[in-house]
Parts: sequence; C-alpha cells; structure tokens
Amino acid sequence: MILFPAIDLKDGQCVRLKHGDMATATIYNDDPAAQAKAFEEQGFEWLHVVDLNGAFRGQSVNSAAVGAILKATKSPVQLGGGIRTLEQIEDWLDRGLARVILGTVAVRDPDLVRQACKAFPGKVAVGIDAKGGKVAVEGWAEASSLGVIELARKFEGAGVAAIIYTDIDRDGVLTGINWDATIDLADAVSIPVIASGGLASIADIVRMTMPDAQKLEGAISGRALYDGRIDPAEALAILRGRPAMEPRS
Repeated sequence: MILFPAIDLKDGQCVRLKHGDMATATIYNDDPAAQAKAFEEQGFEWLHVVDLNGAFRGQSVNSAAVGAILKATKSPVQLGGGIRTLEQIEDWLDRGLARVILGTVAVRDPDLVRQACKAFPGKVAVGIDAKGGKVAVEGWAEASSLGVIELARKFEGAGVAAIIYTDIDRDGVLTGINWDATIDLADAVSIPVIASGGLASIADIVRMTMPDAQKLEGAISGRALYDGRIDPAEALAILRGRPAMEPRS
C-alpha cells in the first residue's frame, strides 16, 4: 500500500487547491524540487505531481519545475496535467518519469491510451476525476456524460498501470476519501486503483489498511501533509504494518 505525496504545480510553485478551483490556490513551497527532496527524505516511495496550468491549457506548462523535481530526487515520479499526445508521453518518459497520467485524453481519445499502453508497458496511468459521479475533463473545468466505472472499463485489458480516482467534491477540503465510490471502482475493474481527494487524517491512513481497501494500490495525500494533519513517519509506519499510535480523528 503506497501513500503518494502530492506536488501540484501552479506558476512554478507548489500549491493546493480546493475543489480544483485555481482561484483558491494556497502556496506551500516556491521550490518544488526542495519539496520533492523533503518527501523523499521522509521516506515516501513515490511522488505524485500535477501540472495544474497544463491541465487547463492542454499542454505542459510547468516543465521546468518538473525537470527540477526529477533531478532532485531518485524517487519514481508520476505526472499528470496537459499530456495529450504520444510524443509528449515519450518525451516525459525519456526525461525520467516513471509513469504518465492521462486524464482528458482518456475521455476524448481512449484509443490513444491503448496505443500508449502498448508502446510504453507499465508506464501509463489513467486519471479519472469525478464530480457527482460523472467524469470531468480539461482540468475539471468541463463535465462529461460518462460514469466513472463506464470509463474505467474501457481500459480493461489495455495494460493501464493504475487508475487514479479523484472525487472533486472532496479534493483539498479535508473531508475524507470517498471510500465507498473508490472501493466500488476497485471492485468493478482489475486495474489497480489509487484513491485521491480529501484524505484528511491518520484515520484515513488506518482505513487504507482495512480488508476491503487492500485491493487498492494506495492513496494520494496533499493538504493534510502540508498542514501537518498527517505525520509522515506515523502514516508510513501504519501502512508498513509497524506499531503506530491510536488513530486521531
């Protein structure tokens, strides 16, 4: 079970949003590379990075910051936001990314996702961001008519490394992961699922260790780590099966 610390990039800075609204950005670090190194030193195995500007613009915008992160850490990095073509995927993987995350293009052009999975085995994840149970695209600015499970099932057997499922209504507001919807998705497909949106406390970390959540690959944490609501050492100890303190609410 992996806990992925999130580095969301806006204008070259490490920020967190509420409900995906760029106007709500809180800056936590103006040096994303230093933040990545800090997460690595705290013991996190992976880094989850999102180019927020890129997600809205449809092309990579924070390339310099991502490049600095890749140079600063040896941890595997997965990146989403504005990656829409096979050429962009290949370029990012050549630069050292462990995994690219395809979101909008998974809705607009699912065949491209299948092509990418075939060309780059184990290197392509699909980001499914949902609001009210329907998939959102273009940096969450537009809603589609697709249901979450309907979209996920399009990629069964394609070789997708993971599905990153985000409940937009919970993202950045510390209300807890939408465990019911996340576990329903994991039950519906054979692709590993990563929970995202709303992880709020050590109680959520403990929830990740429950039997019905064991099928998940892990979960992403952002604001709760930056605000100190989750202690990295305590969280990682719980997930690695070592004795930990009683869960805090």
